[in-house]
Amino acid sequence: MSRSKPIAVVSGVAVAAVLLGVVSYTATRPTPPGAAGSSSVAEVSADPSAGVYAELEAYARRDPADRLALGRADAPVVLIEYADFKCGYCGKFARDTEPVLIENYVDEGVLRIEWRNFPIFGAESEAVARASWAAGQQGRFWEFHRAAYAEGAKEKGFGKERLAALAEEAGVPDAARFAQDTEGAAARKAVAADQEQGYSLGATSTPSFLINGRPIAGAQPLETFTQTIEAAAKAAKPSAGASKPAPDATR
Repeated sequence: MSRSKPIAVVSGVAVAAVLLGVVSYTATRPTPPGAAGSSSVAEVSADPSAGVYAELEAYARRDPADRLALGRADAPVVLIEYADFKCGYCGKFARDTEPVLIENYVDEGVLRIEWRNFPIFGAESEAVARASWAAGQQGRFWEFHRAAYAEGAKEKGFGKERLAALAEEAGVPDAARFAQDTEGAAARKAVAADQEQGYSLGATSTPSFLINGRPIAGAQPLETFTQTIEAAAKAAKPSAGASKPAPDATR
């Protein structure tokens, strides 16, 4: 498969890339000294009916074997998250918003969450991104994700010993394999592919999201995500088969 950036030649996607790049900066830029109303939640327009680009829906992998994804592969709505484990806004989303989305939408079969490593804060960002991928190879990505985004976790850094401790906390069974996979070529290739995709979409900071082709940047309020997911699910119903599958008769 070519490593070129195909979305650059699609006019609608190019517009989305510009939008995501501008909004991404606006969402996470530092608050000017003395500014009133400082908040850890980005303030960006969130009309769920606007800014949907059908071409961007193709970036959902929907691979049942994807160890860095959560939810049904055939869910009507896919949320793709481009994030960095050293990003404070990403941690806020992981702690405050994502668990609600999992309970209300992933567990109900409406939503699938697909993670993309998008390390932008230097060597430790790269290292923890590879470590998360390595944890995923042993079926413990989301447990590692939870440990790495726990309150105060990023302040401890992501050196080699810290990554090993996070893997242990996440229940990664084979520590030697985890260490080897973290430094291996496959992890580097996987992280680089995710990162390239994020840059090609115009993302310049984290977190950045696509929800069925709609770019969203920053740790938006929960309502932004619920409204967008519900609008996307409603729009997908005629063609996506939003109903739950029949119970497995073998159980």
